[in-house]
Amino acid sequence: MKNRVYFGIVALLALSLFVFAGCAKKTTTTTPPETKVEVKDDSQWTPPPTEPKVDEAALAAEAEARAKTEAVEELSSITIHFAFDSYELNEESRATLALKASIMRKYTDVGVVVEGHCDERGTEEYNLALGERRARAAYEHLVILGVEPERMKIVSFGEERPLDPAHNESAWAKNRRAEFVVQ
Repeated sequence: MKNRVYFGIVALLALSLFVFAGCAKKTTTTTPPETKVEVKDDSQWTPPPTEPKVDEAALAAEAEARAKTEAVEELSSITIHFAFDSYELNEESRATLALKASIMRKYTDVGVVVEGHCDERGTEEYNLALGERRARAAYEHLVILGVEPERMKIVSFGEERPLDPAHNESAWAKNRRAEFVVQ
């Protein structure tokens, strides 16, 4: 047992000697030669102008592009809804279409596809025809408000693309709509 203790102490001392010897700092005895460097500055520095020049035309173009992007996003984000088995435009739908018409009159290079949708009630053929009448009602109202007909197309999806797949009145009300896809 004593031998083990002595052996352990000797091993611990050898390990610590090894660790401390490896960590000793080494010093260098050589010094770099002294050299003199002379710097001459022949250039003349002029400070930058205090006010940077702003390109007003570029800023205006950027603002116009941002406004157009927001308007186009608004054009496609708002849908109009219809009553059951109807393609008549209510007051809210007419106000929404007036907003869309003003955007389209301002940005004459924007075209839209008016998509008509229905709920699942009724036959497939009837819903396709009703979806087309809904899209045409929105299309014709936009034409009355001054949008060129060549910039718009209509398509009917009937009951093929429901916004809400549930089978209740709330879902059906969401699915009776006309959407606007910007081209």
